[in-house]
Amino acid sequence: MAIPEHADYVIIGAGIHGLSTSWRLAQRLIEKGEEVDGRIVVLDKSGIAAGASGIACGVVRNNYYQPAMRRLMAHSVDIWESDPEGLSYHPVGYMQISCEAMREDVQTIYEQQQEIGYESVFIEGSNASTNYMRGMFEDWQAKNITSVLHEKRGGYSNNTKSMYGLTSKVEKLGVRIITGIEVKGFGFETTSNAVTKVETDKGEITCEQVIVGAGPWVRDFWDMLGLPKQITVKDLNGEIHNDVDMWRYWQLEEGVLTVPPETLLTDDGKMPPVIHVDTDAPLYSDVDGSVIAEEMWGIYYKPDWHFGGVQGGASPYKVDTPVDEVAVDPYGPSSPEFVSSPEFAHMWVSALAHCHKRFEGAMPKYHREASGGIGCFTPDSFPVFDTFNDNVFIIADSNHGWKMLGVGHLVADEVLGKEQELLQPFRFNRFEKGELHPVSNSPYPWS
Repeated sequence: MAIPEHADYVIIGAGIHGLSTSWRLAQRLIEKGEEVDGRIVVLDKSGIAAGASGIACGVVRNNYYQPAMRRLMAHSVDIWESDPEGLSYHPVGYMQISCEAMREDVQTIYEQQQEIGYESVFIEGSNASTNYMRGMFEDWQAKNITSVLHEKRGGYSNNTKSMYGLTSKVEKLGVRIITGIEVKGFGFETTSNAVTKVETDKGEITCEQVIVGAGPWVRDFWDMLGLPKQITVKDLNGEIHNDVDMWRYWQLEEGVLTVPPETLLTDDGKMPPVIHVDTDAPLYSDVDGSVIAEEMWGIYYKPDWHFGGVQGGASPYKVDTPVDEVAVDPYGPSSPEFVSSPEFAHMWVSALAHCHKRFEGAMPKYHREASGGIGCFTPDSFPVFDTFNDNVFIIADSNHGWKMLGVGHLVADEVLGKEQELLQPFRFNRFEKGELHPVSNSPYPWS
């Protein structure tokens, strides 16, 4: 299939952000009575959802300590809820179950959720928390839990079905998706930094606007645009840090326990919320009783018919390889280097048994196929949404991507000329200005 010589909008990446952006762009053009055909092109070197969107566990939540993230996620949940069937979205809710070290942070999340009208309930105290959980699961046995934040909205979506639902939406609106085409570089205006053409292995495409939604490959496009590999960061205490790597990679640890998904239904046979547990109780092996963790640890999990069992993950770990040497390809389960480890399987299944008696002795049921992937994170582990080189909008999601379905809608409106207030806290200049997002006591780098 011949590639176009020109497209007004060239979107790089056929994942959650690329397709969401093209969806909104096409809608806006149609609303203005303009033609879409040929004007919006999505490029992907592999295929639809071939990157992080293709292996995402699909959790959709608002559980963030940062006010800007909460407001952004509330917007994204609205988009997920706009077409649950078409987006293969399951609005089962989400639970943050925490130890005492996190109680104050989680209470702050709850209070600010109430301020923005995001429905949730907050349970405090060890006995009250245990009773609340045993109201759903009679075999609940997690220790050192003193609070439960139950978000009534949110839930999860089936990643592959969701992506093909998005694909159907955008193609019906006239968006062209071209797969098997790799972007190799950009051509620039001689008198400015603006990109005038996208150079691919199949030829050149001239353009008016470029949108990069490339997930863990954002490092490479950043380099193609000549943007800085190291930056200056002013932290929340006003201290200046020079020569900080703009990007860093973390290994994402996820897997599946191959039991019937119905194993995790509530006692009355209903779908449970997505469950996230953070506790400082010692974690003991469900295999041999040895100590796995004595400091705070966390897991998340859900029954998932798409994955064929109980699916979830745990805290990621930082990739020590120098950032420029990290091999993003082959990605995900195909990677010879970056897949979930046997140590993860041991920890995660033991943690499930720590939480529910029903999972004791379940280690043999852990799937042995490769899983997981790597995420590309910013210096503060939160997204960057901003314009560079005059006409290139970069969506650098810092691995928050899947749940952020609404970001593409905001980006589309912004590139069409209407600045979006929800994107303002995520500009690149926050690092130099010291306007970083507050950090919670969670063991996760993004909460």
